[in-house]
Amino acid sequence: MSKTRVVVTGLGATTPLGGDVPSTWEALLAGKSGVRTLTEEWALDASVQFAARVAVEPSEVMERVEMRRLDRSEQFALIAAREAWKDAGSPDVDKTRLGVVVASGIGGVITLLDQYDILRTKGARSVSPHTVPMLMPNGPSANVGLELQAKAGVHTPVSACASGAEAIGYAMEMIRTGRADIVVTGGVEAAIHALPMAGFASMKALSTRNEAPERASRPYDKERDGFVLGEGGGVIVIESLEHAEKRGAKIYAELAGQGLTSDGYHIAAPDPEGAGVTRAVKFALEDSGVDLSEVVHLNAHATSTPAGDVAEANALGAALGEHISHVAVSATKSMTGHLLGGAGAIESIFCILALHHRMAPPTINIENLDEAVTVDVVRDKPRPLPAGPIVALNDSFGFGGHNVVLVFKSFQ
Repeated sequence: MSKTRVVVTGLGATTPLGGDVPSTWEALLAGKSGVRTLTEEWALDASVQFAARVAVEPSEVMERVEMRRLDRSEQFALIAAREAWKDAGSPDVDKTRLGVVVASGIGGVITLLDQYDILRTKGARSVSPHTVPMLMPNGPSANVGLELQAKAGVHTPVSACASGAEAIGYAMEMIRTGRADIVVTGGVEAAIHALPMAGFASMKALSTRNEAPERASRPYDKERDGFVLGEGGGVIVIESLEHAEKRGAKIYAELAGQGLTSDGYHIAAPDPEGAGVTRAVKFALEDSGVDLSEVVHLNAHATSTPAGDVAEANALGAALGEHISHVAVSATKSMTGHLLGGAGAIESIFCILALHHRMAPPTINIENLDEAVTVDVVRDKPRPLPAGPIVALNDSFGFGGHNVVLVFKSFQ
């Protein structure tokens, strides 16, 4: 049975590199780092004193009265969704055929922690009446759905750092199965706060390069010592090809397939054999029906952890075989940091733009490439991609052993 073709018609983002998609893409190609030293008082004596905050604060683009009822993650979702919807031409769509799938790995953790402090210091009467809608993980998706009056379904997959990619895959299936004509989808995260950072630091998951934060996120480098926490998010508008062509929409790329697996190995550590990743890549290629020879680019999960980067690279080699040497691999967390539940969404946008502009973004901060990494890493400068029909993969993996691989095709 032939599958309904699904295309991307709108892009939106707020990231550590820029307040929208054009500024983010420009900074990405220029190899700029969005990581910087934190200025909050709580960070002064923390073991990790840096992160990748958004380049443009929500207060610069949203009214204060609106911000007061929204968690920071929800603010990011609305900012990115508004840009994506406008970029898609603000389509006139039957609301019963419009869906929203926006994920978050952690949800409104800043609201939860801040309101607990208020409860403890000022008492129950001072707690905000908006607390529960602000802290619930489905808050970002719900707020986007309410603004757009989406009635085909509003959903929130939660699979840690794979959440944003899983959301996009779920949205694709909503269109494939006929539930919706258009879905607004992606992922966001806002967890730069004393407690989450202390928790990650206690796990030895974060880089501790306090003296050089912009060089701390270094996927594939021999001296990598952990990831850098980032924040922000990305949202895309996808729709059936038939619906997009009928309304004359511009089309960035085709969302062709996905592969989903789980490791069954460990709550935080990756399976060193990468078997789940290998299966996810193979399932994604099978689902999309693309020819392996068309795969020319891959945006790797590559968080800059000692174990994860090598396990992923080995798994990719096992999945793609000898063809892996023909795939330009970018590790963009070297510039954005790790957006957790938002990572798979913004990195999907990077894949889409790489196909659209025929340009693979660089990986920065590799001074000594780990000899255990055998993939062809795009280093320091962007790399042109070939003409003709081409394919890009986006890998996303999350604590708990979640593996998601998305397949994007240049639009023909």
